[in-house]
Amino acid sequence: MATITKKDLIDQISTETGYRRSDVKHTIQAFLDHVTTELGKGNRLEFRDFGVFEVRDRAARVAQNPKTLERVQVPSRRTVKFKIGRKMREALDNGEVVNAPVVEVRAQADTLADLRR
Repeated sequence: MATITKKDLIDQISTETGYRRSDVKHTIQAFLDHVTTELGKGNRLEFRDFGVFEVRDRAARVAQNPKTLERVQVPSRRTVKFKIGRKMREALDNGEVVNAPVVEVRAQADTLADLRR
């Protein structure tokens, strides 16, 4: 199993769509920034068929250092829970490779670019 980095995704998307690498990089970074901001506000993010990101509060607890067996107080904190979507679950269960239709993505992106002008 390989580790895919953000750079790898940017390169793959740039190659598949024909968009400049810098445009893809800015778009992905903007997306990630918005996801982080919305989760920071406590909002739930739902991407149909992909999954749902939710902020959860974890209660304070007492843990134990396994080396020294000393009791340690762990403070409460917020964390993010991801619940997998239906199509992703099916793809993982069946070992399928899901390919986004590049033609549709380009057509939508070109339309949005025209609207901005």
